[in-house]
Amino acid sequence: MKILSPMRTRIKFCGLTRREDIAQAVRSGVDALGFVMWPKSARSITVEQLAVLSADVPAFVTRVGLFVDQPIELIEQCLPYLDLIQFHGNESPEFCAQFGRPWIKALRMHESVDLAKAAADYHQAQALLLDAYRPGIPGGTGETFDWARIPAELAKPVILAGGLTVENIASAVQQVAPYAVDVSGGIELTHGCKDVDKMVSFVSQVAFADAR
Repeated sequence: MKILSPMRTRIKFCGLTRREDIAQAVRSGVDALGFVMWPKSARSITVEQLAVLSADVPAFVTRVGLFVDQPIELIEQCLPYLDLIQFHGNESPEFCAQFGRPWIKALRMHESVDLAKAAADYHQAQALLLDAYRPGIPGGTGETFDWARIPAELAKPVILAGGLTVENIASAVQQVAPYAVDVSGGIELTHGCKDVDKMVSFVSQVAFADAR
């Protein structure tokens, strides 16, 4: 009888702004690259920049566009350069589902969040991305939340985000066993500029946690 290996934790690097960082991320073996299209973020890029950067992403690495309550017209302009959409605001399920692309819904883990209800409401999402909550900031806070709040069984795959670093990612994977992890600030030199050593170490720590 064939014995199946344990599932590998997928990895998304987010907030890419430079071609050299994309090249290193791909060499490191990540599964997805995130491009922030929300102009208030320190890691935001324009549609024109997205067109250039996305062309460097090879086959089998997913190009993800991050939006925060933004106009339909802007999202549609970005679609040719994206494989997956990440909605990080207060978008309704109906809004998210209208673009003809797979999508994920980010939830900021305010104490009032009901994950079971969110999984039902956003049942068409490919996954739920769980991030730390800070008033007025939709993401990229660099803060963690209480991972014990994530139920062992949820109707949608979980992407763990929020304050992940080389130092805590192995513990996060072992405790939560998420489908995927999403990191931005934890692998940076400055906003939007990634650190080669941190990128490599982050991927290694995820593999280490998976092996255990």
